[in-house]
Amino acid sequence: MRAEFDVCLEEEVFINDAGKRDAARARTRDFLAACRAAYPQVRAELMEPQLVWATEPVSDLAEARRALAALRGGLGALASARGLALMASGTHPLAQWSRVRPRDQAARGRVLRDLQMVGSRNVVCGLSVGVGVPDGVSRIDLMNRVQPYLPLLLALSTSSPFWQAQRTGLLGYRLAASRELPRSGLPPLFRDEADYARYLDTVVGSGAIDDPRHVWWVICPSPTGPSLDLRIADSCTRLDDALAIAALYRCLVRRLAREPARHRDLTGASQAIAAENCWRAQRYGIHGSFVCEESRAARPVATVLAETLSLVAEDARALACEAELDLARWVVARGTSADRQLALFTEAQGRGLPPREALAEVVDWLSAETVGANPTRH
Repeated sequence: MRAEFDVCLEEEVFINDAGKRDAARARTRDFLAACRAAYPQVRAELMEPQLVWATEPVSDLAEARRALAALRGGLGALASARGLALMASGTHPLAQWSRVRPRDQAARGRVLRDLQMVGSRNVVCGLSVGVGVPDGVSRIDLMNRVQPYLPLLLALSTSSPFWQAQRTGLLGYRLAASRELPRSGLPPLFRDEADYARYLDTVVGSGAIDDPRHVWWVICPSPTGPSLDLRIADSCTRLDDALAIAALYRCLVRRLAREPARHRDLTGASQAIAAENCWRAQRYGIHGSFVCEESRAARPVATVLAETLSLVAEDARALACEAELDLARWVVARGTSADRQLALFTEAQGRGLPPREALAEVVDWLSAETVGANPTRH
């Protein structure tokens, strides 16, 4: 990160066989080489049919929009020329994890040898947002105090209603799959930076892990810079949704950094309530409600969003991201990617299509929306 509250977005996407609408199992090596030649910020992921890219740290989210739109469109064109397609979604509607291969890289091979089936099943894609934390502000303190807001960010991002060619009944199944990994889910409420450093030094020093990047909590200090990284969000099909989540998270980090007393006294009960609300976000997305610790009542997601937007309004003005923050209201108004996927699936089945063909239509929408090719936005 270049400066305090600068923001970086990292997107994971699936590489599909455009004809079969399934995860690609051929031509990905040549495609990846072409991607890296044109866009050096593109990287391979652990599993073969996945790709990841990131913006540079920016202070202006309009700059991030331009960079991501160019990446999505340009890489989409490279994919199309090779009979492939890109798809931003938390899970793949049609892919079978048992048929997805890992990339042949020694370091990644060590990870999969350790994780075994848990690693092979982790065929999911997420959005990561890193926000630069000012000098003198504890990232561990912020990591603790931001946890009550994480379910809202998850609900806004939901794009994973299908798994293994089946409707899961959840709008955000990705997090359920990711929770199989060790060192995942909500992080413990560490006492301070020294407490966190003691944990990390112990697990690395003992050989339990060989890289701090193998701590996969949904919120975590970056091991390579002064940022606090949000990892709870599904990969966002719509670019607008990714920017809304980035803006809201960025504003929350600034608010908490400027108001150190907010959520200062979180307890084990507080974290258990945050975990409950994460489940409710997975299950119901923006249509559910969150348990409120103060009132002991369940409150609609739309109400929680409105109050959170009011809380960070001054931060949005200071960071000049009011337009991007306002997109969060649009997510609630028109639904998430998961909502659209389910509507398309239901409509296709209503026309008499069998489940696999109905899911293929979902994949077509996901692929077109990812690269900005849908003529009409929903």
